[in-house]
Amino acid sequence: MSEIISAAVLLILIMDPLGNLPIFMSVLKHTEPKRRRVIMIRELFIALLLMLVFLFAGERILSFLNLRAETVSISGGIILFLIAIRMIFPGQEGNASGLPAGEEPFIVPLAIPLLAGPTLLATLMLLSHQYPGQMSELVIALLVAWGGTALILLQSSLFLRLLGEKGVNALERLMGLVLVMIATQMFLDGIRAWIKGL
Repeated sequence: MSEIISAAVLLILIMDPLGNLPIFMSVLKHTEPKRRRVIMIRELFIALLLMLVFLFAGERILSFLNLRAETVSISGGIILFLIAIRMIFPGQEGNASGLPAGEEPFIVPLAIPLLAGPTLLATLMLLSHQYPGQMSELVIALLVAWGGTALILLQSSLFLRLLGEKGVNALERLMGLVLVMIATQMFLDGIRAWIKGL
């Protein structure tokens, strides 16, 4: 049970639904509310499908690429750390979507890379390698994290209205701080496993 909770917390932190709220709203601001909801649900399910593929094929992908688990752990820790730093100290970026105004997004940028980005996919591969006999628990953790993310994103206008822009920014920074600690632990675990394997 504790593994499910810790995995779900890690995955939801990487998905960063609160951090993605303003981006989702910015990308979909030109679409009508009913269509916006349909697009969000579609993108959420595309992302979930990709996550499940990487969760179940993670071990085979590692073998095919001839990668050791500690390599993925160390590199994943570094990438997570960089993402966390960007969450804590966001840059002054323009249009996050990169789409022309009025164009409906499909797969990119909402499903990939905002929801199912490289860090999340690498983390799923790592989890499937670390816990090969606990796939059902990992699926539950993934579904819990995905469900929480979906709930927050589908209620995006409500969250933004309740928290305000400053509240969302403060929560994103708090999530970034937690993610820094998780990234450091992942990096140290990878180093420890690599030293043991020498």
